[in-house]
Amino acid sequence: MADSASGSASAPSSDFYTAAGFRKWVVENKIKAVGSLWASAVGGSILYNFRKPGEKMSVKIIHARLHAQALTLAALLAAGAVEYYELSSGAKVEKVAEQTKLH
Repeated sequence: MADSASGSASAPSSDFYTAAGFRKWVVENKIKAVGSLWASAVGGSILYNFRKPGEKMSVKIIHARLHAQALTLAALLAAGAVEYYELSSGAKVEKVAEQTKLH
């Protein structure tokens, strides 16, 4: 059997569990981070809305979707701000130039 640590390239490294490592992973995997945040928001909102016994199920689901949508829009705005900062600071240009060097 293959070692699971040598699996996919997007698997978190050992420094993923530090603040700097997590930030680096989020910057490199913006779409995965936003998708995970959305799924967590929907789940959390559904659990929260199920504590309200007087509302219809359709209303609970609509509220959960709206909460998750608002949080996802905020996350996308944050990802856009990070991308803009990377481009304006030149960090993104240097990173792409480094990755495309011919050996």
